Amino acid sequence: MHSTSVSVHQLFRSFRTGLWLSQKTEALTNVSMEVPAGATLGLVGPNGSGKSTLLRLLAGVDRPTSGSIRLFGEPPTEVSVKQRLSFLPDGQPFPPELKAVDALHLIASLKGLTRADRRTRVPAMLERVGLGARGGTRLGAFSRGMHRRFGLGQAFIAEPDIVLLDEPTAGLDAPGFDVLNDVLQEARQREATVILASHVASDLVDHCTRLALLAGGRLLREGTPDELLGEAGTVELRVRGRDSAALETALRGAAEDAGGEVLTVRSARRSLIDLYASTKTPGATDDEGDKR
Repeated sequence: MHSTSVSVHQLFRSFRTGLWLSQKTEALTNVSMEVPAGATLGLVGPNGSGKSTLLRLLAGVDRPTSGSIRLFGEPPTEVSVKQRLSFLPDGQPFPPELKAVDALHLIASLKGLTRADRRTRVPAMLERVGLGARGGTRLGAFSRGMHRRFGLGQAFIAEPDIVLLDEPTAGLDAPGFDVLNDVLQEARQREATVILASHVASDLVDHCTRLALLAGGRLLREGTPDELLGEAGTVELRVRGRDSAALETALRGAAEDAGGEVLTVRSARRSLIDLYASTKTPGATDDEGDKR
């Protein structure tokens, strides 16, 4: 496997818009980056910054106006590359009339999995994403959260070397975050490269080894989460003890002795996902919920 899995050099992508297609819109302008094999890169930026366009180019769904893209040294349009790549676009791109199990069998077949592999992997993946009991349900009857969990399942079923996820947390329900954590951990263990896009950086930070900030179609900054989001000279501590007041007094004193200044103090909080997991009604299924 190449030390660099994704290489982008001076990438431009423009579109014609407006009446008679008379206006030229630059979606990406002179974007260059390299992603090491096994890295998890988060593309962050506001809506319209070019994140989805970049993922579509990396997936070979769209073509650049100019510049080059190489995945493991080859263009993304090469068949050998497509067999090693998986893409989850934003929205609900799967045929609504298909049952979940049939759709997953079809996708696995297109990914090159043998019939024997599909017999074991398809039901196992449906269970893994919390849809084991809904394999016979049409995708059109799924809630938005269930759609996103199905999308994650299809993206990882063939154990691809490169995974592209566009807004994977958009519409994701609480069980879906557990699924996302699980499949990303599995991808890291086998050193797959994952590129996720989101306009909410907080959705990605815990998953990513690197972040790339896009705005106006340009790559503004790239680095580790600490490099991009960290505050120089500032640290956060989580300390647990029986007496919170005594802990606060001790920490304030230690900080002042070291020449520091305590900026904020508050009780540590768990995430909403942890709250859901700890209070879920016994016997309730993750498939319940309103369709949106």
